[in-house]
Amino acid sequence: MNPAHLPFDLETMLAGLRGWVECESPTYDRAAVNRMMALAARDLAILGASVEMIPGRMGLGDCVRARVPHPDAGPGILVLGHMDTVHPVGTLAHLPFRREGERCYGPGIGDMKGGNYLALEAIRQLTRAHVVTPLPVTLLFTSDEEIGSPSTRDLIEAEAARHRYVLVPEPGRERNGVVTGRYAIARFDLAASGRPSHAGATLSQGRSAIRAMARKLLEIEDMSTENCTFSVGVVQGGTWVNCVATTCTGQALSMAKRQADLDRGIDRMLALSGTADGVSFSVTRGVTRPVWEPDDGTLALYETALRIAHHLGQELPHGPAGGGSDGNFTGAMGIPTLDGLGPIGEKHHTLEENIQAKSLVDRARLFAGLLATLT
Repeated sequence: MNPAHLPFDLETMLAGLRGWVECESPTYDRAAVNRMMALAARDLAILGASVEMIPGRMGLGDCVRARVPHPDAGPGILVLGHMDTVHPVGTLAHLPFRREGERCYGPGIGDMKGGNYLALEAIRQLTRAHVVTPLPVTLLFTSDEEIGSPSTRDLIEAEAARHRYVLVPEPGRERNGVVTGRYAIARFDLAASGRPSHAGATLSQGRSAIRAMARKLLEIEDMSTENCTFSVGVVQGGTWVNCVATTCTGQALSMAKRQADLDRGIDRMLALSGTADGVSFSVTRGVTRPVWEPDDGTLALYETALRIAHHLGQELPHGPAGGGSDGNFTGAMGIPTLDGLGPIGEKHHTLEENIQAKSLVDRARLFAGLLATLT
């Protein structure tokens, strides 16, 4: 089967993807995520897949698992994607779905609804062409990747263990690149607790949690090195401007190319806990993604993709990437995993998130080629 001959149509794909993008689905809005899951489940059912809705937990959204009809029940290919985004409901007012020249914009269009949709379209085109893939194909769409997959990691690992390969249509890289490794990531919860007082009448009697947090934030970010980075992305504190703040909380992220560097970074973060000048400060370790370093299985999977890409006239550079994905888990398990198979885009997680429209078709052809080739 030559994927170059499959009749992918960009305008048709964009029309279908638009419905997904305009169904806003921020991670912490369970109802919104479940609306997106229902939409995806319907499209998968129309495709002919056997669809199962898996209830969420920890107050987070449900997941969708879909199995494409296949005569073989043995280990196959897992297509792994997430439907949650970082964009709150209402973002469409500031980042509407639109096409401007060669780019299309919208919340979550690159990370990662565009990739999930092109994977579905690849299966649709293979089905219409009466191509039976050598291996059975399962799709798993999850609900909490943007916060580290705390409620779905066990589901992801259990499902991946039943498969021979994992394909992750996260955003593609520059120059049509794909991802064959991911850095290790750890999240931390920060909390400062001070002493209250009236900010006007008795200011000196208070001990500001906000002030202590601000000092710690600078200390945390100054710990960054080439081997291990630290950043603080969320800070919340205080209740009244005329009261010395007694509480302040935050969230920090650490990322490293090697697990040993991340482990040392975790130790440094936890050592920041303590009390000074009447303010207690605590660091609690949150979810962690293990480092994924490519092994022979992943590199062999990449070589298969490279041959297909060259047949399609595409280059396909590869390498590790910062920023985690659920591929961290499957790659660390030793299951051949290829990540970054989604459309090429830029400015993900911003109000300018976009993809190169043409890459939807190019990447869908590559994806179809992989599904039709892997044995």
